[in-house]
Amino acid sequence: MRLPVIAFVCLSLGACLGAPDGVTPVKNFDVNRYLGVWYEVARLDHSFERGLEAVSAEYSLREDGGLKVLNSGRSVATGVTDQAEGRAYFVEAEDTGYLKVSFFGPFFGSYIVFDLDQINYQYAFVAGNSTDYLWLLSRTPQVSDKVMESFISRSAALGFDTEALIFVDHSPKS
Repeated sequence: MRLPVIAFVCLSLGACLGAPDGVTPVKNFDVNRYLGVWYEVARLDHSFERGLEAVSAEYSLREDGGLKVLNSGRSVATGVTDQAEGRAYFVEAEDTGYLKVSFFGPFFGSYIVFDLDQINYQYAFVAGNSTDYLWLLSRTPQVSDKVMESFISRSAALGFDTEALIFVDHSPKS
């Protein structure tokens, strides 16, 4: 019962497609360069990824002009890898890193790329509709200390609780 109520509030008020204060999507976003696999390096905890490691997302084009989003992660408790498929669409212009993403029916949430290695597309800082949702994505399972320091300082300045970050383990399990 809780999920439909939340979804109704999000749809009625548009709150799930908002942005935290000060979070601005990047401009000159090139979706074709963003396609492919991204590893989750750090995140804030939330119910839909709780207990997962080796988390990644793969983005590809959909026939309807949107993006297919294939998230996968391995359960720390069982070692089993699970996947979830979603879809994403631009909220503003296609050269702005502001999308809406859905993994459940007609209900969408914000996906805001607020910092991006625009030269090589090797890392991205991503926020949701509030300071409860934050991710550091990379083309590799680890990032340089410089990128991590930038992510933490920039996110903290925007009001995210960087002390609560989860640093995602990508080591292979036997």
